[in-house]
Amino acid sequence: MMIGSNRAFMMSSAAAVTAMQTSKGDLFNLKPNSIVGKKRDDRASVSYDATKRKLPILLFDVMDTIVRDPFYQDIPAFFGMPMKELLECKHPTAWIEFEKGLIDEEELTRKFFIDGRDFDLEGLKDCIRSGYSYLDGMQELLQTLRADNFEIHAFTNYPIWYKMIEDKLKLSAYLSWTFCSCNTGKRKPDPEFYLKVVEHLGVEPCDCLFIDDRPSNVKCAVEIGMRGLCFETADSLLKDLSHLGINVSLPKI
Repeated sequence: MMIGSNRAFMMSSAAAVTAMQTSKGDLFNLKPNSIVGKKRDDRASVSYDATKRKLPILLFDVMDTIVRDPFYQDIPAFFGMPMKELLECKHPTAWIEFEKGLIDEEELTRKFFIDGRDFDLEGLKDCIRSGYSYLDGMQELLQTLRADNFEIHAFTNYPIWYKMIEDKLKLSAYLSWTFCSCNTGKRKPDPEFYLKVVEHLGVEPCDCLFIDDRPSNVKCAVEIGMRGLCFETADSLLKDLSHLGINVSLPKI
């Protein structure tokens, strides 16, 4: 979720590019429908055949990488204040705690504003839900990658409201909601979150390709040995994927 970020393209090593094209076959016994440390909602996932595993495993950030983030425009408008004022009024850690699953909606409502003012939580959720949409070209890109049998997982900082995204946009047609901060208790760019992802998948870090719009999150992925791409648009991502030998021809939806 970064506005006006400089485009970055990062890989751990040239040798890793070759490794990306090598299948590990039945070396792994993956159960991607489970969450690290917690049981998850199996309705929001695709299934993968571990005996036909194709590398790299694709790890996608969601907000402002796949889905439009309503935070920057819709939420300030809902509260009737400019972003600067909203940032000054809101509690400094409440949203982070909500994203990590440390507090529930009721506690978020109590803590959202520093002064404890009340607000219409259901109205806010309706506002956020209405603001979700696929970024241009991303649904087509995900559809094509999934049709090419790539294993795709969400790797996102987001609260339990990821279920609202799923209900509206049906991302589970293309990926598994495997790594959500609200279920793991960790957020990017905490290196432990990345290492738990690798451990859960049962692969080497270089077998993973991470895509995120925040350079700091991509930098952490590269530092632990993953390959990383900093997202700007679907078109720029297509070009970056082609540099790694992943050539995608988009269908029209």
